[in-house]
Amino acid sequence: MSSGKPLLSQSGPLSAPQPHPIHHNRHSSLTISSLGCLRHTTSISSSIADETLDDNLYDLKEVEEDTVTTTVSRNSREGSAFWPKRKEYRSAELHLQCPRRKRKGLVSWGGVADSWLDISALEVSGTSSRVQDNLNKSRRSERFLQISMQLAESITHHDNPRLIHINDPIKTNEKDDFSGNEIRTSKYTFLNFLPKNLFIQFHRVAYLYFLAIAALNQLPPLAVFGRTVSLFPLLFVLTVTAVKDGYEDWRRHRSDRNENNREALVLKSDKFYPKRWKKIQAGDVIKIHSDESIPCDMVLLGTSDPSGIAYILTMNLDGESNLKTRYARQETNNLVLEGSTISGIVRCEQPNRNIYEFTANMELKGHRFSLSQSNIILRGCQLKNTEWAVGVVVYAGQETKAMLNSAMTPSKRSRLETYMNRETLWLSVFLLIMCLVVAFGMGLWLKRHEHELDTLPYYRKSYYEKGKVGKKYKYYGIPMETFFSFLSSIIVFQIMIPISLYITMELVRLGQSYFMIGDRDMYDSSTNSKFQCRSLNINEDLGQIRYVFSDKTGTLTENKMEFKKASIWGKNYDCRLSLTGPSGVEGEDAKFYKQKWRLKSEIFPNSELMTLLYKDLYGEEKIAAHDFFLTLAACNTVIPIVSECPSSGLDCTPGDSHKSIEYQGESPDEQALVAAASAYGYTLFERTSGHIVIDANGEKLRLDVLGLHEFDSVRKRMSVVIRFPNDTVKVLVKGADTSMFSILKQSHPSDDPVICTTQSHLNEYSAEGLRTLVVAARDLTDEQLAEWQCMYEDASTSLTDRSIKLRQTASLIERDLTLLGATAIEDKLQEGVPEAIESLRQAGIKVWVLTGDKQETAISIGLSCRLLTTDMHQIIINGNSEDECKKLLCDARDGYFLKSASCCDQIPKRKKSAEIDYLEIPSNTKSASPQLHAGQEDGPTSRPLALVIDGNSLVYILEKDLESELFNLATLCRVVLCCRVAPLQKAGIVDMIKGRTDDMTLAIGDGANDVSMIQMADVGVGICGQEGRQAVMASDFAMGQFRFLKRLLLVHGHWNYQRIGYLVLYNFYRNAVFVLMLFWYILCTAFSTTSALTDWSSVFYSVIYTSVPTIVVGILDKDLSHKTLLKYPKLYAAGHRQESYNMFLFWITMVDTLWQSLVLFYIPLFTYEESTIDIWSMGSLWTIAVVILVNVHLAMDIKRWVVITHMATWGSIIVTYGCMVVLDSIPVLPNYGTIYNLGKSPTYWLSILLITVIGLLPRFVFKVFHQIFWPSDIQIAREAEILRKRRRFFES
Repeated sequence: MSSGKPLLSQSGPLSAPQPHPIHHNRHSSLTISSLGCLRHTTSISSSIADETLDDNLYDLKEVEEDTVTTTVSRNSREGSAFWPKRKEYRSAELHLQCPRRKRKGLVSWGGVADSWLDISALEVSGTSSRVQDNLNKSRRSERFLQISMQLAESITHHDNPRLIHINDPIKTNEKDDFSGNEIRTSKYTFLNFLPKNLFIQFHRVAYLYFLAIAALNQLPPLAVFGRTVSLFPLLFVLTVTAVKDGYEDWRRHRSDRNENNREALVLKSDKFYPKRWKKIQAGDVIKIHSDESIPCDMVLLGTSDPSGIAYILTMNLDGESNLKTRYARQETNNLVLEGSTISGIVRCEQPNRNIYEFTANMELKGHRFSLSQSNIILRGCQLKNTEWAVGVVVYAGQETKAMLNSAMTPSKRSRLETYMNRETLWLSVFLLIMCLVVAFGMGLWLKRHEHELDTLPYYRKSYYEKGKVGKKYKYYGIPMETFFSFLSSIIVFQIMIPISLYITMELVRLGQSYFMIGDRDMYDSSTNSKFQCRSLNINEDLGQIRYVFSDKTGTLTENKMEFKKASIWGKNYDCRLSLTGPSGVEGEDAKFYKQKWRLKSEIFPNSELMTLLYKDLYGEEKIAAHDFFLTLAACNTVIPIVSECPSSGLDCTPGDSHKSIEYQGESPDEQALVAAASAYGYTLFERTSGHIVIDANGEKLRLDVLGLHEFDSVRKRMSVVIRFPNDTVKVLVKGADTSMFSILKQSHPSDDPVICTTQSHLNEYSAEGLRTLVVAARDLTDEQLAEWQCMYEDASTSLTDRSIKLRQTASLIERDLTLLGATAIEDKLQEGVPEAIESLRQAGIKVWVLTGDKQETAISIGLSCRLLTTDMHQIIINGNSEDECKKLLCDARDGYFLKSASCCDQIPKRKKSAEIDYLEIPSNTKSASPQLHAGQEDGPTSRPLALVIDGNSLVYILEKDLESELFNLATLCRVVLCCRVAPLQKAGIVDMIKGRTDDMTLAIGDGANDVSMIQMADVGVGICGQEGRQAVMASDFAMGQFRFLKRLLLVHGHWNYQRIGYLVLYNFYRNAVFVLMLFWYILCTAFSTTSALTDWSSVFYSVIYTSVPTIVVGILDKDLSHKTLLKYPKLYAAGHRQESYNMFLFWITMVDTLWQSLVLFYIPLFTYEESTIDIWSMGSLWTIAVVILVNVHLAMDIKRWVVITHMATWGSIIVTYGCMVVLDSIPVLPNYGTIYNLGKSPTYWLSILLITVIGLLPRFVFKVFHQIFWPSDIQIAREAEILRKRRRFFES
């Protein structure tokens, strides 16, 4: 409750009047004469908000659940403004007779005590920050965490408030030029597209290299190839990328244009007129109709509901599909409904990204009252179930909270591509060495023949043609000729660094994505969603994932709560036994069960419990059951939506009185509990701000809601004060067992059978992974009610210490309770989640769960999905201060790992053991170090460890020098559960692992609250669930179910990594062997940069002759079948060991390349040593020989032969011959007719055969010996596959 006034109170003077009213020379006014008379319009939901990337969203879908488990210190978190607040319901009929307490003077406009954290504890100084870590923590991480903590502050600038004059945008903007409502998400403009896009593209160092090569080739002394031809490869790559980027940005421009040109109704001259969104300004008054999107952040002034309530859908903002309640202050709502003039000023905080807090005051008719997050509706939301709403704009355009939370999706690069740059650097070194050798040799040769140069071609002064003196040669002297020789060598050897590799990788990734999208095993029929590849840059990273960071609700679970069990008055009722009807209800009592209320999801109640409720029984058990379900129906903030049952529905006849009812609420738990109460005959079907109506066993029961105390992190419970028609007042309470048993009646003995039995039932429920709540109640006397109301009204209207006062007020009535029972709700796991997690763990992947859920729930779900096991020792870190967190971390380190701090050198041993344990299929592990509590074999160190830490502790740990301690502790544990974490804390955890390890990270989530985590991880996966599309829009890959992650990583990830790794090495080899062949030739031709190959052969070699087989193999080759990879998850660890691409393989490949190039060059020289073959014929032989050599080399490594692979591999050799025949048939070319003469000679074919056999023989021998004596896991599994296929073949 953040309103300073009861919702249905009279619009008279405020309870806390301003002692010195503030008057202004000019008051803004608002006169509304005919609200609601305008035609109802419907608009499409905001397209730009659908792409909002929310970096500061707290996990609403989980935060709003049963309780909050973290303990919060009084001085730092007394008022949690970061927790969403619900509306409080007050009765207008209750008038207090007790004397009013003397109130404190109102503080200044920004004096709010609901700051979720003490600002002084969160300041991160740029000069004195203690976040300086001695490890390799990136600057980006520091900036990220600073921003995340700054977002937590209230951002209350007492000396610089934003003044909004209602319905006076001119005066509002005359001093401060506030942002207009036009938004822009595009990256380029028409003028800066070309320079900016080129600047971004040339971040690839290879592009700069090829640009320099093309520039050198334009110089006359260095024009080895045609000047124009040398530009084609680079221009082609740049053009294709620019077209792709331009198209994507054009789509953003189109989206922005459509968004900015939408229309809204803006008040002008006492009437509402349509106005484009981009023209709206701060201070404008806007009217929104049902189902329309909110164009900007606006404070509600009035709604069509007399109580000022508006229902909004925030799916586009925070991913939540449940309706939220917002309300206008009663003071302004009455004026709006009456069509009266509103004169006032809104003083609010400066724009910030915190969507869960809004601090402001409104001055109206000389009075000042507070505004909170409950009074503002944000851009991107939609108005639902409310005819219209009127509000004043406070933030517009780029200053809205939705746009401030938007962020450009960071570009991600493949880890293997990063390693490839390292090898590219080595190839550059080789290239430089070869060029220096050629240049140095040229200099020595020129010096040696210095006196003969005038008689040699290209060096004598004049060129003689037919005995006549022709044009003069340009001889620049030995130093310059040496330098030109160096530059010319660079041009000749340029393909040593293959530009075609980048194009090939893009095409291969595109092909891989095509087959991933078409994988039917990753199609989700329930949501009709296919697998999506939204990023083509990181396919191979899927094969090297070491950490998976997962959301819980909606990702591991279905986010569909089901009421499973109940313990009432010490007796357990299992509601999971589905019945066709209330078999235990007979006669007249059966009529009550078949009431007119029909739930959206059908629930079959327990027959025994139904008998207890409907039979004419008396006694404590019957009363407890009645109060139990009454509490479930009343103690909540759920909104009932009633509609007539369609005549086509089941069991519905035209004369039937059945009605359909659907419950909307911020918490799925509450919806499940209210639906369960309805199934048992206690149906909540009407709610207003002051009362609720419940159909209890066929009798309409109108209950006045006198007040409501919501969940908070200290009390861990919720209570509502209800007045019954007979003037009886009850307090109905539900909460976590840890907080409820301590406030039960003291008269109960410790061995009370109801309490003991209920506790036993709770333990059973938790062991099954069910979410539990305890339900209790008590009656209030008139004196207790009066005392509570005095404190409640004072606390609910206070601007200082509001949360503390409300907590103290709740403590008056939340005591001496009578235990009614407990509930057990199942957040059903998605299909295949336990099996998927188990497979990922066997694959050596660590699964961390980062959730906004409460600790007990997270642990129970961890047990259900096999993330946690019963033999694990749980280390729980719940700290409320930096010192406490440090102590807890040190105690965990010393208690479970080290005898003392001097044993820090033992940590790596434990880490290594933890890594080994992760690869073990059994869940149990061995003791890692003899130094760990010797003699305690059954102690905690002999068991696998699980770390459970809450978001409150992470506030202190991530911002202080404790991060290294957390990292060391977390990496030693097999499982990590982070509870009650904010979205930016999720991203901070991911960034901690990225900054301190070289391991690949993957984040998976389904809601907008997971966007920051998804973007921070190396690979982001979005779940196409029920929580909007923010996670999908921000992800690299998207799928329908968590279980598909198993196939994505273990199958496609493995294949992609193996293919791309081999592709890169093969491309390096293919180009290097060609360049080295040219290098040996140049050494034998007086270090000149002449070539025996035509320019066309050099260009076609990478483009036509050898490119297609590379692409086909990169897309289709499979070292193992998907069945084998899924059956043996440990095979995935080959990616962790970098078996497909590493420095050792690179150097082995280079040595093999050196050998093959020598064979390629010298065998033709020896075979044609006594012949008179010309140089162009030799070049033709080398061309076809190198193509055959590299293709046979590729064929030796192909694991899966299909028709298209044969066609690509052997077809490329045929195409090469065809191209050479065509080129050798052109008379103007110097190689005219060479292929025809060579083909007739047996020596030609013998040379090709010798080159192929001798060149590949060492490689063949090495592969044989390696597979026999040092086989890898992949090779063993492949041999087993082959044996199984042969066995099946012979058996058939």
